[in-house]
Amino acid sequence: MPSDIRLAFAHPSERSIATAGDTPHDRISVRDHIVEVEIGAFQAERGTTQRVQFNVVVEVIPFTGPLDDDVDRILSYDRVTEAIEYELAEERLNLLETLAERIAERILLEPQALRAFVRIEKLDRGPGALGVEIVRARRDVADHLNAVAEAVAQERPHPRVVYLSNAAIADPRLTDWLDELETRRAPLILCVGRPDLPVPQTCHKMTQRRIDLLAIEQNGWCLAARDPRAKVVATRTELDWAMRHGQICVWAPSKIVLDATEGPRFQPRDSVALAGWLAGELEACELLVIGEELPESPPVAARAVPEGAALF
Repeated sequence: MPSDIRLAFAHPSERSIATAGDTPHDRISVRDHIVEVEIGAFQAERGTTQRVQFNVVVEVIPFTGPLDDDVDRILSYDRVTEAIEYELAEERLNLLETLAERIAERILLEPQALRAFVRIEKLDRGPGALGVEIVRARRDVADHLNAVAEAVAQERPHPRVVYLSNAAIADPRLTDWLDELETRRAPLILCVGRPDLPVPQTCHKMTQRRIDLLAIEQNGWCLAARDPRAKVVATRTELDWAMRHGQICVWAPSKIVLDATEGPRFQPRDSVALAGWLAGELEACELLVIGEELPESPPVAARAVPEGAALF
């Protein structure tokens, strides 16, 4: 019994280890994550915020292939903190139990997640911490997860993908354009082409593809130097995080293009079409092309803005 009591108040990671059986799994954890939020069923808890602490452990399927230090191959900690942030923002709740259940379900939508241990504690309601802890396994909530997955799919952000010609990158109005685009209530992803400089030619299709992709990325860094809000991102994990947090992205295409199971069927030198491909992959609300012509048959709503014309 003393061991059971100790385990009950230990960090969820210890419970995960103790209940793993003969086949322990890898785990990721978020410890002592504190948020100020309005929550609670009592009248004294309405109209005011209190500190709520989260400790979450997720058992994951061990990765068996080469990891290659690649963030897109693991379950990111950001998915855990985003689950917490989303459920806190969704509606005011009375019960920690409801909040814990929803966070666990959202985490278990991740394909790598097997079990979620969620402990939530109120830190300001007494001399100690008052809280709940739940454990949920994917197999136990599989039926309900289908409905949760449909709801999450509807929440997916639909960015505006903006292609900038080299003349547009150098245009003194660039900062004003970004100011205006930021007000349009859609995540913003910027795409560019190769710079106006000689690019090495190899007369070999595969190597030339990589060289052209790298040239685009170099130009992306040049764009990022023009405005500190624009951050170069290379992975789908980074793109997803940026879209959810309002960060302006400059797309570095090499990794996503080369990792795609059904990648673009054209060469990277057709950079406007490449931006259109990304817009289709992300189900963008719009492809906006500044200073170039539209690609043939864009997969989403698209429009071109000639030099000197207003964006909207």
